[in-house]
Formats: sequence, structure tokens, C-alpha cells
Amino acid sequence: MNILEKALEARSKKVNKIETTKALKDPMDVYAKLEEIALGGYDNLSKEDSTYFLKCFGLFDKGEDFMLRVRVPAGQLTNQQALRIGEVSKKYANDYIDISTRMQIVLRYIKIENIANVLKELEDAGLTTFQTAVDNTRNTVSDPLDGLAYDSVIETKPIIDILEQKMIHNPEWISTLPRKFNTGILGSLSNSCNIFGHDCCFVLAQKDGIFGFNVYLGARVGIQAKDADTFVKADEVPLFYETLLKLFKKYGYRDNRNKNRLHFLLQDVGINNFIDAIKKEAGIEFATAGVTMVQSQNIALGSDKVLGRNGLFNYKIIVPSGIFSGTDMVASANVAKEYGDGNIRLTYDQNLYIVNVSKDNLPKLEDSEVVKRYAKFNNLYFRDMIACAGTHTCSFGVIPNKPDAIEMAHYLNSEIAIENANVRMNWSACPKGCGVHGIADIGFEGCKAKLSDGTRVDGVHIFIGGKMTKEAKEAHILHKAIPITEAKYHVKYLLKTYANYKLRAESYEAFDDRFLSRNYTFQALSFFTKINYILNEKLGLDIMLELDEEPKSSKREEYELFTFGLKLFKLLTGQKRFESVDGLMPTLLRPKSIKRDSVYKMNPKVPLKLSEIVYNMTHEKKSERASVFSELLVALKEV
Repeated sequence: MNILEKALEARSKKVNKIETTKALKDPMDVYAKLEEIALGGYDNLSKEDSTYFLKCFGLFDKGEDFMLRVRVPAGQLTNQQALRIGEVSKKYANDYIDISTRMQIVLRYIKIENIANVLKELEDAGLTTFQTAVDNTRNTVSDPLDGLAYDSVIETKPIIDILEQKMIHNPEWISTLPRKFNTGILGSLSNSCNIFGHDCCFVLAQKDGIFGFNVYLGARVGIQAKDADTFVKADEVPLFYETLLKLFKKYGYRDNRNKNRLHFLLQDVGINNFIDAIKKEAGIEFATAGVTMVQSQNIALGSDKVLGRNGLFNYKIIVPSGIFSGTDMVASANVAKEYGDGNIRLTYDQNLYIVNVSKDNLPKLEDSEVVKRYAKFNNLYFRDMIACAGTHTCSFGVIPNKPDAIEMAHYLNSEIAIENANVRMNWSACPKGCGVHGIADIGFEGCKAKLSDGTRVDGVHIFIGGKMTKEAKEAHILHKAIPITEAKYHVKYLLKTYANYKLRAESYEAFDDRFLSRNYTFQALSFFTKINYILNEKLGLDIMLELDEEPKSSKREEYELFTFGLKLFKLLTGQKRFESVDGLMPTLLRPKSIKRDSVYKMNPKVPLKLSEIVYNMTHEKKSERASVFSELLVALKEV
């Protein structure tokens, strides 16, 4: 404990403003006054209530109305709960619902006078909004097919229920942590809930013939959780978890909110020392880690019908960007009751399952009005897409985001329809990363970009190569600040390559491992999408620079650059660079500064700047050639 005490002491010179606000009152006192606040309207709402305390109960003041987060442990809704959420949405929230990446429900447009009624109607159905924001333990996620799928080894919902009962309505835990705390518990082989992306992750593992969980700790935006070399059995999870939270509550930092997550405490004290402190506090010598059993991706990824081990089917309704409605939630609950067991499971990728449908009832379910309405989104680009709230509903959003994601998905589906494929495309409207773009196959982070005339427009940073593996990996940036109107074309050329070279039923993550990241640098891939955008979309040449399945050059930037130059030369002239007349460049590509007689007909579509770029890539003298792709990407802005 000495190490923890010293670390806290070093960071205890001051406390942040939120901690000062938290000291003003008990959150439960504010909750008790909600009916009074509702009757009095905004006049009865203090600044600290609006900016902090109401958020402890999922309520966000948006100025004219409120947003509300509804807690759905493990994403599991009973039929009554699904119906109630739909009815509340229709009655009080403009018939609007968002399904979030924490497998819970977000309601919007709630008037202050309706807050008390909304909460009561939800509570009557066994739903709570407690601890869904600010410095609390957020909704716990798990496999949406927990206990149903063939690969579900340990059913985690009973464990999650224990944690919820001990902590969520307990005043000892409401708003007492230094910062928000995300938790995931996965008892399946499928990584269907971004299991390595939480402050505390319990990941299916096996040790000495016993199934339990390996513990991973300390994820935050841009960083995956680290292996804590600890194995806990199912019945040990509650004690381990509560002890961990006690230590975080006592020793977690309360100064700089940007550096107060568990990650920073672990960084200072060391994960091994923190685990030792947990063992000492809990009075149990938890075992060292076993073998992590989770697979590289969700086994059910890309499928709308999953056969459960009970012989019943689980049908996935694809909800674009998680934008749903109360009307459709009611309809889904009704068909779930008619054709399944009535229950609904929300997913991490913002969709939902109607579960336990018999083989005979499956065609009837698929023929129902609500299922048919969403069937058009059952394709590669919508199935595994995630998008957080954008500028329309989030003050942090830089771009609209959800509409952008939907527009790109429609475009890509019209351009490149790939069968038996999976591509995870995640969108975050700002650097906060609520759309978990960092672990996507192709991720987007909202920003502002500049057009060639200097005009600022909505843009994205594009990321590629994120992984959901045993050693989950953050994506690498492919392009910075690309206008959204251009971004879809860069993605198109990556997906064209996937379509050309993928093995049957190969996921994009597997394709990236086998081909893209194995064969090419990220700088080369950045140039690859940019040059194809220019050749086809800007110049209309209808030619494509392609990536070789087995590159002849090594994965070194200078060789990649030269190889691309040779390929571009041949694409634009029909000649090989060093087998053309006199071994020099034909007029088609030859910069005007280099004198020689015109041998080939000039192509008016190839601008001088592009000729110069290709010449610099393939200069006769190696010492004169361009050596890094970044130079060329800057030069391409002038084409």
C-alpha cells in the first residue's frame, strides 16, 4: 500500500473543480428533489445540479430538453422492459432512441417537466438510470448472446446482477470514484463487446482445467487494457471487483481530470503492485493468469441469424448507427414475444437481437413489418458499423457523424458489394472516441479539414488496422484531416483490394494481417489510396494502381515508393519505365524542364505536377529519387 499512498500524495496538491462540486451535496438529495424540480422547471435547477449531479442519474441538460441514459446490464431487456422503453420514447422523447456502444439505451428530447414521470415509468419496469454518467461505474457489457451461443462457456449475467445489486443504488458508490469506470465481462470465445477496451476486463480463460477469467486493466481512449497476470473464478469476481473499486476510490487521482482514469494510477504504481494491493485488501491470493480463450473476432460477426446451443435461432436486426425509435422498439418487442421468448438483447455494435426463435417461426419473424423495414441494411457496410452521436445531439461533436457513417455505407454498398465478408467501420465524432474508432478495421475520427482553396469543411482522420485480438491493438492513422466528401473514395480503394485478394469468408481483420499490414507500410497504403483518388475521382482516368499480392520489394519505404513509381509509369504510358525510348520518360509524363523530342502523344489529362511526381519517384539516379511518401502526399495536394 505504500506505493499507492506515495503515488496519491504526489498527485494531491490540488483537486479539480468537479471534486469541489461533488463536495457540495449528496447526489441522492438531488434525486429526491426531481419531482420538485420537474414542477418548478429550470428555476428549481441549480448550476451544479445541471452540470454534474443529474448526470449521476443519466440526465444531461441540453438547454431546452434532456438526454437520458437507461442502464441495461449486459444489454439484456425483458419483453416488459423493451415495451416500456418504446412507450416512454413515444410519449416523452420524440419517438427517438439511440442504442449505444455500452449496450444501453439513450433517450433524447425529454422536457424537464416530464423527468419525474419518465424515471418512474422506467423504474416500474425494473429499469434504472443510476450511474450511467460522470464519476460512476458505467453499464457493464458482455456478449449479447451470453448463455445462448455455442461458444458461451460461462454465463456472465448472473455475475453482473450481483455487481449491480451491490453497487448501483448504493449511496456508498454513487459519485464517489475519481473518474468514470467502464467494465466488461466476457464468458464467450467471441470478442463481441470490445472486451479489452475497459478500465476492468474479465476475459474468458482456462487454468488447470477450470474456466474463469483473466483480468486486464487500464484501458482508455487510444489504449487497450493490459494483462494483469491474474485469474479469477466466477465466484471470485464480485470480491475482486469491489476490492479494486475500493482501492481506486481511495487512491485514484482527483487533480487533473484528463489524467484521473485508472490507467494513470496503474502507470505510476505498476500493475503488479496494484494487484498485490488487491490481494492484500481482499485477503485472497488470486491465481496468476491462465490461458486467455477469446478469439480474434466475434464468431457471429457478419451473420444475421445465429443458431444457439438450445436449437433456437437468434435474429439480429441491423440498426444504422444505432438510430432507432420507440415505435420500432415496441414492434420489435411484440414480434419477439410472438415468435421468440419475448426478450431482446442489445449489442455493442448498436444493433439488437430477437432471441430464441424456433426454426418454424424464423420465416414468420423475417416476414414481419419491422424486420423487413431494417432488412435493407443487412449488408457488409451496415452490419458491423458503429457511430457515436455527432453535432446534432453532442456538444463535443465536430461532425454530424451518424449521417456521415450512413451515407458512406450506402455509397460503398453501391460500389463494392462483397459477399461472405466482414468489415468493422467505426465512427467517432471527436477525439473522445465514443465510437471506438481505434480498434476498427477502418476507423474515422471527426475533425475539420481544408479544401484546396482554404475553405474549412467537415473532415475525418482515417485509421486502419485496429484489432480485437488477445493482444488488442489500436489502429494506425492512414490520413489526417481528409474532407468527408473525399474520405469514401480512400476507403473504396482499400475495399477493392480486399475484394480482389481476400480468401473466401475472410474477415477484413484477417485480410489485413495476411496481406495489408504484412506486405506494406502505412505510408505506402496512404499513398495508394490518395493516388487512386486523384487518378480516378479527380482526373477521371479510370485506371487503378493496385497492390501486389506478393510484393517484389521489401517492406521499406524507398523500395515501395520506387515500385509504385514504376507501376504508375506503365499505367499512364503503357510502357515500362526503363525499357522506353532511350530509357527516358515519354512526353506523356516527362516534365517540361527536361528536354527531348516528343515521341509519345501528350495526354491532356495528366497534369505537369503529376508528371513531376512520377519522375521523382523513378529518377534515373537513385540519389535523386524521392525517399519518403510524405513528400509526395504534400505534392499531390497540388494535383
